[in-house]
Amino acid sequence: MNAITTPGPAGTVDDIGYGRQFDGWYDRLFPEDESATVTAARLADLHPEPSAGTVEFGVGTGRIALPLARRIGRITGIDSSPEMLATLRAALDDHTPVEPVHGDIRTYTAEHTAGLVYCVCGTLSMLLDPEDQQRAIHRAADLLAPGGRLVVETHNKAAILALHEGRARTTYFTPYPEPGTGLQTHSVLLTEGSLWHCSHIWYESDGRTRVGTELSRLTTPDEVDGYARAAGLRPESRSADWHGSPYTEQSPMFVTTYVKAAV
Repeated sequence: MNAITTPGPAGTVDDIGYGRQFDGWYDRLFPEDESATVTAARLADLHPEPSAGTVEFGVGTGRIALPLARRIGRITGIDSSPEMLATLRAALDDHTPVEPVHGDIRTYTAEHTAGLVYCVCGTLSMLLDPEDQQRAIHRAADLLAPGGRLVVETHNKAAILALHEGRARTTYFTPYPEPGTGLQTHSVLLTEGSLWHCSHIWYESDGRTRVGTELSRLTTPDEVDGYARAAGLRPESRSADWHGSPYTEQSPMFVTTYVKAAV
């Protein structure tokens, strides 16, 4: 995943350096673990027709695309970070048919349509302007074949605001399963809670630390639904996670599916 702002000239891909910041330790924060397996399994179940093609917006290092490709076959993965894509290419083998593409999810086009387009793990929130978020959803809708499905997973604005308990700033620590490792996050809300700035400190068990920052634009489920409807898609279902838990305002993330009308 990589944050981008405004589309550049034709033929160029904007890159603000997210991949450079997290190069070499992104997979420590988001490993290909059981949660990735659950996500891939659910996406495989949601795919209307794997042979019709699959596109991931914000493929990153392939945390979801790799296990999903082992289940359903070829996936085209779009990302604006050369560093992330280099890591993905290094992980490819004959059993993981993922095509890494250096591109902009707001402008990406293809000669063929797809049965499934998915944009997960907060990739949509990396676009900092509502018009850019709308552009990305329009691109996804245009890529879908009739009857195809779009799946979006992103941060839940209400839950992030609640985490701050009325404060503009807060700090929290997330322990990881490996003893002695964890992530400390300094979280700041900007622009009346619409922009979310996070500075992360990653702790290794040997005492080493790494630092990275990211800026997101928080959205509500209704806002994403509005993008989809404007792009000609029908909201289909919403859950709090990939296990299908019921959505509430306390859910840190939300997963929504949208369907393109069949001809």
